[in-house]
Amino acid sequence: MGLFSFIKEAGEKLFGGKDAQAAPGSPAATDELNANAAKAIETYIASQNLGASNVQVAFDGTQGKVTVKGTAPTQSVKEKITLCCGNVANVTSVDNQMDVTNPEPEGQYHDVVRGDTLSAIAKKFYGDAGKYPQIFEANKPMLTHPDKIYPGQKLRIPPLAK
Repeated sequence: MGLFSFIKEAGEKLFGGKDAQAAPGSPAATDELNANAAKAIETYIASQNLGASNVQVAFDGTQGKVTVKGTAPTQSVKEKITLCCGNVANVTSVDNQMDVTNPEPEGQYHDVVRGDTLSAIAKKFYGDAGKYPQIFEANKPMLTHPDKIYPGQKLRIPPLAK
């Protein structure tokens, strides 16, 4: 994996990103805002109950970059954590440096655009619109309903189950 790009204006609003981006004053104030944003992202990841351990998040508000470390039990959990970090307002990139206990094939990603549906995305990636539940399941618990996707959101597209 590498560095993943995200749309800055899309996603969960977990912290005052504009404050972290252009924090006036001392470097200590900037460091505090970045630390608070990193903590908010860590808390969000923990709330998803993905089973990762030793998750550590760093945020650089001037670049909108999240770096995440720790241990994920599977590749799919690692990829979900990338989405947890990146589908946050004011985050433009994620550097996921997590270790994976049980490696498996990597998934792909899709940036949702206006008019997208999970069925249409399944048709594009799998050739079968009826396979949309695989995409929905691969993005749980961040997705709560198959119809609740939004432009700018990045979704995980898992390898097609045999």
